[in-house]
Amino acid sequence: MASGEPSPGGGAARRPLHSAQAVDVASASNFRAFELLHLHLDLRAEFGPPGPGVGSRGLSGTAVLDLRCLEPEGAVELRLDSHPCLEVTAAALRRERPGSEEPPAEPVSFYTQPFSHYGQALCVSFPQPCSAAERLQVLLTYRVGEGPGVCWLAPEQTAGKKKPFVYTQGQAVLNRAFFPCFDTPAVKYKYSALIEVPDGFTAVMSASTWEKRGPNKFFFQMCQPIPSYLIALAIGDLVSAEVGPRSRVWAEPCLIDAAKEEYNGVIEEFLATGEKLFGPYVWGRYDLLFMPPSFPFGGMENPCLTFVTPCLLAGDRSLADVIIHEISHSWFGNLVTNANWGEFWLNEGFTMYAQRRISTILFGVDPDDTYNETPYEKGFCFVSYLAHLVGDQDQFDNFLKAYVHEFKFQSILADDFLDFYLEYFPELKKKRVDIIPGFEFDRWLNTPGWPPYLPDLSPGDSLMKPAEELAQLWAAEELDVKAIEAVAISPWKTYQLVYFLDKILQKSPLPPGNVKTLGETYPSISNARNAELRLRWGQIVLKNDHQEDFWKVKEFLHNQGKQKYTLPLYHAMMGGSEVAQTLAKETFASTASQLHSNVVNYVQQIVAPKGS
Repeated sequence: MASGEPSPGGGAARRPLHSAQAVDVASASNFRAFELLHLHLDLRAEFGPPGPGVGSRGLSGTAVLDLRCLEPEGAVELRLDSHPCLEVTAAALRRERPGSEEPPAEPVSFYTQPFSHYGQALCVSFPQPCSAAERLQVLLTYRVGEGPGVCWLAPEQTAGKKKPFVYTQGQAVLNRAFFPCFDTPAVKYKYSALIEVPDGFTAVMSASTWEKRGPNKFFFQMCQPIPSYLIALAIGDLVSAEVGPRSRVWAEPCLIDAAKEEYNGVIEEFLATGEKLFGPYVWGRYDLLFMPPSFPFGGMENPCLTFVTPCLLAGDRSLADVIIHEISHSWFGNLVTNANWGEFWLNEGFTMYAQRRISTILFGVDPDDTYNETPYEKGFCFVSYLAHLVGDQDQFDNFLKAYVHEFKFQSILADDFLDFYLEYFPELKKKRVDIIPGFEFDRWLNTPGWPPYLPDLSPGDSLMKPAEELAQLWAAEELDVKAIEAVAISPWKTYQLVYFLDKILQKSPLPPGNVKTLGETYPSISNARNAELRLRWGQIVLKNDHQEDFWKVKEFLHNQGKQKYTLPLYHAMMGGSEVAQTLAKETFASTASQLHSNVVNYVQQIVAPKGS
């Protein structure tokens, strides 16, 4: 059994946290009754047909939890988060006995209890109650096949189309469908895993170390404590390439060269800037896993191994800065974590703010600051407001570094953060900034609706004005060719082009023939490989019924399955001409097998709504 260790960060005793008493209504477990010291997973992956039955695809093996009882009166059972798709076949208990090196594990009884549509409780009964501070080990034998936490992909859903693939997605409450656990961000622990895979497959995990053991086994260790939702596994036909002193890219063989070229040297620059601002990067390595095209999300910030969409492989580094958001989670979300999902803004609001600080230092103006809707997210606006109260960017940067240091490896509530903010800036506490009428901290956190304060986005105006004026020229009945040619768009960054296309879309349908001329004038837009530009050109083509470019929409939907790009194009097709609607139905029929099941359901609702 793992020996007890001092709390991460060591040194002086830590402040009592409001989060220590917080409940998590999304967990069925008794996570306050035990300290989880370590988790070990020993799993074997089998690829086969879906569904129950012999030879079907699944992960099977054991989960071993090292625990310490925290109940002053002792405890008679352990309650974990689980899911009906997770079939536990045996439970055993190993208790520390004086003078015994490794006491035997004895079988114990267990049962499940209904909890919610996303999970159930797994209750492990102790024959004799465990006493306060007692160390014990619970061993669970289980198998998981089809379910919400483990995503199985057929070969046609991958980039290479040759081998199947499997990955897990834990956020927010799905890892209970991957392994029995305390599935709450309030609990952090270290883990290790031994994963056995079929011939020709590679396993990767969100772990500090990756070690091959023999031809088919991979051993992982996460040396820092993390919440359950950040434990992630992927198995497929994967190879890797080094792109910096502490980073690698992982991808299917057909994508690896593009990934290496696009991200070589980039990640280190982003990490170094983050460290200057927020303190040490504690996770050791920062690897990127380019997921199969059917991956429905932009990215998932699993520590040491961020999962990202292959749509970020634009071929010209024009989307590389999207990674800054995921890297910012290394401090905000992964290191300092919301203690329950009601406080999610602590993860995302700070990450948005951190992303903008890194981008501003590297690029002068952050692309998102110029026009994106994200600055209007309440969490980001609140952090911006608190920086505005301080009135000095360097001072606020120093505060953020101190905040990360104070709460690293812990899960907190807004009250913990705000107490620290007012202690750090006593002059603001004296001014009672927490109760300024109309801007009360309580109002920020608990009143729905528009934020009381919006950050100043005027630095972006000078970059956006030319794009807006150019869009106006293209909307005219008679094109002023001279004025159009006078505007050089070749030096424009992606976000300026995106803004220009959004303005064109707003003004669409344009007068007849204008879209055709637009595409011919700017082939770098109409033939772009950048997914953000492809999405918007597709929407413009559909809104203007420019049928000679419909094939580009079809090709884009055949090449990727990211929800953010797929759903708007189906909405545009179904809101367009009969030809566009036919295109939607034909494209969906030929691509459904390569899409994520959630995306299939959403598209189904757009193409053939229930009751239609």
